[in-house]
Amino acid sequence: MKKPFILSVLLIVTFTMVYPATGGAASRNAAGDFDFYVLALTWSPNFCAGRGGSDSEQCGSGKNPGFVLHGLWPQNQKRFPENCSSVPFPSQLKREFPGLFPNDRLYTHEWCRHGTCSGLSPREYLALAQKLKDTAPLPPRYRHLREPVRTTAAALHQEFKAADAGNPDNGMAVFCSRSGRFLKEVFLCYDRQGKPTACSSEIMSKSARSCGRADFLIRPAR
Repeated sequence: MKKPFILSVLLIVTFTMVYPATGGAASRNAAGDFDFYVLALTWSPNFCAGRGGSDSEQCGSGKNPGFVLHGLWPQNQKRFPENCSSVPFPSQLKREFPGLFPNDRLYTHEWCRHGTCSGLSPREYLALAQKLKDTAPLPPRYRHLREPVRTTAAALHQEFKAADAGNPDNGMAVFCSRSGRFLKEVFLCYDRQGKPTACSSEIMSKSARSCGRADFLIRPAR
């Protein structure tokens, strides 16, 4: 009579050893349940020099200034939630927040994939994205860069730090393209109230792997 019970216990223990519960931040995927935000700012000249070159909306003449908003992403210490609800994006909000994204299609895409996980309404989500984008500590020379710059992730971080000394040491992560040859984008991390905070160790590790060369090139604006 004891054999079925013993067998059940062995199966449970075996399952737990082979498939450990992830739990916590790694498995969350519900609206409003996240640890911090990432404000992802793409370096537009790099995007337009590559696969985005045919996108006239972002890369047309006079439309390639520098850093542009990729998205505002709810983030966990490990991984990130996405597509948390089916709440639709009201298209009229594009008129309330003109120019927030460099491409019209990003409004709906970013809301559906990331904004639905914020626990905010579409209008509240865009308003927070607009506020953080407008107050991001961008070094002045990257607003209209006319000549290429060769630099390092550490040096670029110091430039951002100089623009706002209140940012934490790990509050920014740099990402590169083409095996670390060119600046692709930067992540600025904020707590749930929109205050600068440290990025996760996962993000910082990915940043280090992305920009693994001794230095990289920041392409100038057209």
